[in-house]
Amino acid sequence: MKWLVWLQRLQAIAQNGLTYAKDPFDVERYEAIRQIAAEIGSHYGQIDVETVAALFAENIGYATPKLDVRGAVFQDNKILMVRGRQDQLWTLPGGWIDVGESPSTAVTKEILEETGYLTKPIKLIACYDRNLWGERPYLQHVYKLFFHCQIISGTPKTSLETDKITFFAQDELPLTLSTARVAPAQIQTLFRHQQNPHLPTEFD
Repeated sequence: MKWLVWLQRLQAIAQNGLTYAKDPFDVERYEAIRQIAAEIGSHYGQIDVETVAALFAENIGYATPKLDVRGAVFQDNKILMVRGRQDQLWTLPGGWIDVGESPSTAVTKEILEETGYLTKPIKLIACYDRNLWGERPYLQHVYKLFFHCQIISGTPKTSLETDKITFFAQDELPLTLSTARVAPAQIQTLFRHQQNPHLPTEFD
């Protein structure tokens, strides 16, 4: 999806320019670039241009990718998954890393909030560039961090975001998967690392 890469690069140029530009004419030019990026996103993403422009306007400072963490929690050779309350799609517990959080802190918090399980991260399995994984287009550039986590305590408990919590075998994954959050091939990679803990961390 080259249009998505072009959009993200244009948005980053505009955001960086607006961060450092002093000349009002330069500011005007960077705002025009951001508007073009919003129009590209609106056309190809089938979203109204005002929504895309508002999303871009929220981003200030030097442009960098956003970070998403996902926890791979296993029990009896099955992987823990949650169903989103809003979209009714299955995914791994996780979410955005907040400012001030380390990746391991963030994934521990997300798993606890979404499943009721207190876990301990034991390995960074993979760091993936979302653009390279053929998932549903997303307007922002995202890196996804997948951690292997062990259960310390707790019992399954739904949350404001999740309405079902289940462990799935490798050959019995749910058909209604949230591919915007995790790709089927990524889940298979997590199982490979669970079965062979000595595999090195994967990236890109």
